[in-house]
Amino acid sequence: MHPNQQRIETFYSAFARLDADTMAQCYAQDASFEDEVFSLRGRREVAGMWRMLCEATQAKGADVWKLTYRDVQADNGAGRAHWDAHYRFSSTGRIVDNSIDAVFSFNPQGEIATHRDSFDFWSWSRQALGAPGYLLGWTPQLRGKVQAQAGANLRKFLAKETQ
Repeated sequence: MHPNQQRIETFYSAFARLDADTMAQCYAQDASFEDEVFSLRGRREVAGMWRMLCEATQAKGADVWKLTYRDVQADNGAGRAHWDAHYRFSSTGRIVDNSIDAVFSFNPQGEIATHRDSFDFWSWSRQALGAPGYLLGWTPQLRGKVQAQAGANLRKFLAKETQ
C-alpha cells in the first residue's frame, strides 16, 4: 500500500473513532480544506474544524455516529476516497446521512496538503435543517447563511482553545 494511501486510511480510521488529534497529525502545517460549508487555511483551522465536529458529535450524537469509507487510492501526489457519515446534526438534533467524495494532494513529506470534500448540499440541508433546507437548500442565500454560521462557530471554538 502506498504511504499516502495509508495516510488517508489513518485519517478515516481516526475519524470513525472521533479521534481529532490523529486526524490533525495527517495534515501539513500549511494545509487547506474546502467543502460546501468551510474554506480553511492552515492546520490550526483545519484541525480546529475536525476537533469542533468531533466534540459536538461526542457530546450530542455519539449514540448514532457511524462513518464508513471506501475506494481509497493514492500515489505520490494525489489521492481520493469516498466516505459516508451517519450522525446527529448538533444544531437541530436531526439525523443526517451524508455521502462525500474526497480528493487530496500531498506534500513531499506525505502530509495532506489539500483536502476537498464534495457532497450534495441540498440533500444535506434537507436532512440537517428540515423544512428550511427542503425549501431553500438549493439557494445561494441559505448556503451563505450556513457557511457564515459554521465560520462563526469555528472562530468561537478556536478562540476558546487559545484561552
